[in-house]
Amino acid sequence: MEEPQEYNFNVEVLSLYATDLTKMAKENKLAPLVGRQKELERMTQILCKMRKNNPCLLGDPEVGKSAIVEALAQNIINETIPEKLMGKKIFAVDVDRLIDGASDKNKFEEILFGMTDEVKGSKGEVILFIDQLHILVAAANILWLALARGEIKCIGATSTEEYRCYREKYWVLKRLFQPFEVRESTVEETIETIKGLKTKYETHHNVNYTEKAIVAAAKLSHQYISDRSLPDKAIDLIDEAGAGVRLKNLPDTSQVTEVDIQKVVAQLTGIPVENFSLEELPKLLQMEDSLQKHIVGQDEAVVAISKAIRRSRVGIRDPSRPIASFLFTGPTGVGKTELANALAVEYFGSKEAMVRVDMSEYMERHSVSRIFGSPPGYIGYDEGGQLTNLIRQKPHTVILFDEIEKAHYDILNVMLQILEDGRLTDNTGKTVDFKNTIIIMTSNVGGDVVLDGGPNWKVSQELKKNFRAEFLNRIDEVIVFKKLNEDQLEKIVDVMIQQVSERVKEAKDIGLQVTEKLKKRVLKEGSNPCYGARPLKRAIVRMLEDNLADKILNGFVKEGSSVIADVDAGGNISFNFNV
Repeated sequence: MEEPQEYNFNVEVLSLYATDLTKMAKENKLAPLVGRQKELERMTQILCKMRKNNPCLLGDPEVGKSAIVEALAQNIINETIPEKLMGKKIFAVDVDRLIDGASDKNKFEEILFGMTDEVKGSKGEVILFIDQLHILVAAANILWLALARGEIKCIGATSTEEYRCYREKYWVLKRLFQPFEVRESTVEETIETIKGLKTKYETHHNVNYTEKAIVAAAKLSHQYISDRSLPDKAIDLIDEAGAGVRLKNLPDTSQVTEVDIQKVVAQLTGIPVENFSLEELPKLLQMEDSLQKHIVGQDEAVVAISKAIRRSRVGIRDPSRPIASFLFTGPTGVGKTELANALAVEYFGSKEAMVRVDMSEYMERHSVSRIFGSPPGYIGYDEGGQLTNLIRQKPHTVILFDEIEKAHYDILNVMLQILEDGRLTDNTGKTVDFKNTIIIMTSNVGGDVVLDGGPNWKVSQELKKNFRAEFLNRIDEVIVFKKLNEDQLEKIVDVMIQQVSERVKEAKDIGLQVTEKLKKRVLKEGSNPCYGARPLKRAIVRMLEDNLADKILNGFVKEGSSVIADVDAGGNISFNFNV
């Protein structure tokens, strides 16, 4: 860290565990602060108070708390600071280095004692800056006692969540620090921040950033990167795009454009945020055809989903809400879950992009805490909720709430916020972003009406009996899935058998063909109007997959061979094959 020199007080410990920000400012090593003048003035004002003059900056990681303190160091060097703070030196304590340097409790206290002694020895010249203040709040009594006696001065920084968690438990935060909020920058403020830093990154990467690239970095990071804060996540996009352009090894200074920013966001999130290409245009226009390869007989649902995807890709959907929300209702086994799977594949590129939540597991009131997190003071508070944790990890996904009618009333109340605002504040106070999700809820409510051939308005009546009006009104579209007729079931048999053939080919390099005779046998034994296509899947497993597995294990069907599955004269399943 810092060499013990050019100080009129001892800095032996400080030089090991802290960095002199004022020295860095003097050497022009700190980035200029763009915006945040109100926060900087507030911190300066607190430092000049007689009592409780230790400011504590509260805010999410990466909102710019450290940048405000660095700006104070620059103001000290530039002498644009109240006289009371003239000549001060700000030492930023490296908390991780401090903890790593302490082999045991005694060593830790020895380091803190030495640091406190040196700050006291500066006779008020040193102001400590401790980021992640909550880490030290329980263990640094030596430091806090000196702070309480007014022998040293300190600037703290931590998250709002951690501050709330520790404030009631530890006197240090209540009595010694004056908290103030550092909110996340807006998109407009972030644009101005990037403009202020633009020259620094242009020089480093030997590129030029276009105006549209700067605006795109702010807007796209805000829309698609939900687990980080502005302005830092937008600045990272600028940095990443600059590095990517330079990797092309162009001899002259290159431009970083809006398209370069879009490519970086797409790479980081897996979402195709760039303007749709000539290759993608047919895919968007033919989304119905793509989905109907997976789903048979549910044209209304397929069209509604496809329209939602197109609205999202051309940017005319409401950006503050989920991409789309649907309630799929109707009989069991007619394709509700399968359509959600197909959507994950066609829009997000993989079945892994679907999160399924079985609402039959959340029928009791206490189960609300499992899905969204336990309140403070209860077991599991630190673990978060099952759904909120999943969406933090996979913010770009299809969420399938299966059998939503079985969920407890309180869970539906919480879901109102997700459907309307595209976000949810979890048990720890963190905001979880649902704006880049597609929410699909399935229900069997009204299924009997559909099976009896009843009209959709009767299904709507059944839904109103089971769900409150404000819940139904927040859903973009309620889609009634129709009963499958025999022709549609026949097509589903073809789709299912094709899937089996593809799996066998991939796993064992075996070419599988199924005769029409066997398909009709599957349809006959697997048809049940009350259960839709599910009995067909069981019939295919029983008649085709089980028998084929036995033939492979017994060595009758070998890898690389071709086999035809049929029904013989005696009504048994037979396999004719060529090795």
